[in-house]
Amino acid sequence: MADLDIGVYVPQMGFSYQDVLHRALRCEELGIGSLWLYDHLYGPGMPEIDSLEAWTLATALLSRTERLRVGHMVLCNQFRHPLLVAKMATTLDQISAGRLQLGIGSGSIEDEHRRAGLDWGTFATRSARLGESLEILTQAFGTGTVDFSGEHYTVQDMPIRPGAVQQPRPPIVVGGVGEKYTLPLVARYADVWNVPTYALGELAHKLSVLQSICADIGRDPASIVMSVEAVMALAPDERSLPDVRAFAEKRFGGPGFGLAEGGLIGTAPMIAERLRQWQDMGFGQVVLFTHDRASDQTLEGLAAGVIAEFAS
Repeated sequence: MADLDIGVYVPQMGFSYQDVLHRALRCEELGIGSLWLYDHLYGPGMPEIDSLEAWTLATALLSRTERLRVGHMVLCNQFRHPLLVAKMATTLDQISAGRLQLGIGSGSIEDEHRRAGLDWGTFATRSARLGESLEILTQAFGTGTVDFSGEHYTVQDMPIRPGAVQQPRPPIVVGGVGEKYTLPLVARYADVWNVPTYALGELAHKLSVLQSICADIGRDPASIVMSVEAVMALAPDERSLPDVRAFAEKRFGGPGFGLAEGGLIGTAPMIAERLRQWQDMGFGQVVLFTHDRASDQTLEGLAAGVIAEFAS
């Protein structure tokens, strides 16, 4: 049975830096292993709401913590040249003494690309760009030099010095379940595969597809950490469960959030039991999108009532 790493996803929409920092410091104090941010130019669907930039925010949080790992769920490959991402990643891994989690994806919001004048393209094109970026990152972390010529990026004999602290490299997290484009990239390049909330109802099937692709290319699927992103509505006790459930269903009841499919509505023992089911399937990481945006009460309940169960 795989160990289970439990982290929290804290989308920064509407939060001040102090809001996010408070949650990061509480996670560190409580022994929650990781905190994850989004990477958007504005809050999806809400351009009028404040939204801090993803990489700058991660750097600030890592500079103010000592043990907490910080990553993005996930960086948009369209926003930054992959060579710059490699340089930024190795630098931040040095600054944080090896606590960066490098999540990256092909991009998910067309409107922010249109507003910024960035090329959107088809999903096939975005996936091809992501594949080339993953190859560049692999070279940068593996040899310290990038020499690559592709359809979308060309890099000639470029050194990446200093390298990362983490060995063999900062974990590369690729999220998504597309069988034609995304899962083949996961099989070839990812250290961690993250299943987004919208695909929780297909978890067993998508895992089977990834295992089949790995077999085709000769990769041991056990070398990939299987990760789940899921909304969690943690009730402090049975009496409060109906109110917590109603609040979660109001905020995250849409089909894209996978609230029902994830099955993480309940008290700590109920949540722990559901997580054990995923652990039994071979999933080694869960990133929890909490129903109340990582309140102190929920973080404390998660640490004392859920994570403590797995620690023991």
